[in-house]
Amino acid sequence: MKPPAFEYAAPLTIDEAVKLLASSSGGAKVISGGQSLMPMLAFRLAAPDLLVDLKRLSGLNQITISDDGIHLGARVRWCDIEADNRLAKCHPLLAKAIEHVAHYQVRNRGTVGGSLAHADPSAEMPGIAVTCDAVLTIVGSAGTRTEVATNFFTGPLQTTLGSDEILTDVLLPAWSAERRWAFLEFARRKGDFAMAGVALFYDLDGAGRVTNTHIGAIGVADCPIRLHAVETVLNGKVLDDQAIAAAAKTVHETVEPPSDIHAPSAYRRSLLATLLERGLRQSATRGS
Repeated sequence: MKPPAFEYAAPLTIDEAVKLLASSSGGAKVISGGQSLMPMLAFRLAAPDLLVDLKRLSGLNQITISDDGIHLGARVRWCDIEADNRLAKCHPLLAKAIEHVAHYQVRNRGTVGGSLAHADPSAEMPGIAVTCDAVLTIVGSAGTRTEVATNFFTGPLQTTLGSDEILTDVLLPAWSAERRWAFLEFARRKGDFAMAGVALFYDLDGAGRVTNTHIGAIGVADCPIRLHAVETVLNGKVLDDQAIAAAAKTVHETVEPPSDIHAPSAYRRSLLATLLERGLRQSATRGS
């Protein structure tokens, strides 16, 4: 299989990259690691007139930890996250999720920005971004804007990115040292896209009750979602067997995954409920 013919450019600055995108009138694609785009080109699922490669842009491959949280440049690779020992403490949920991304070869090339812009509903990074209230920085012809991750994804492989815009930075808000968390997903084979996955974290108040609950799911909707109804059920409760059972029951009552060739809706819903239950039990052992 061969990709369709296209022009290629590797600009030196963000401004130059934005101008190239704007001049193409929607016919250009941004390429970073290429782990999603190149297969799409090979299968003729994408046919851009121009590829704008971000590999020469400086400053987009940095991981910065500050008081406001963790900044991930759009060109940060999965292997960069794996190799940064600070993240096991500063954001263990992110570090754990990246262990599930595809295979070693893909993690050496795939990037944070590429995954978010591609917006596969089963991918780990979009799920982490939605669960953690990530703030995305986007640069385009009209200037720089920010957007929360929950508003960024609009459907399968669809986002609010304009044809002349580039995602440059992801901010994950600061992480509490005592926070409880878990990430679980299920795939038919290791490295495959998740049939369902759950990312969760919460804090405990002085009486040991759950507060600030964040629960996200991948693989069960057209884009990564927050399970707000489940969060409401858990907030203010002690995380005992009764609370966990109520959370799983709420998944069955509120989540309606699509059916496809891999699994019917009822299977995915039951799988998600099981992953949530296991994740909550796993999280309860952290920090104790």
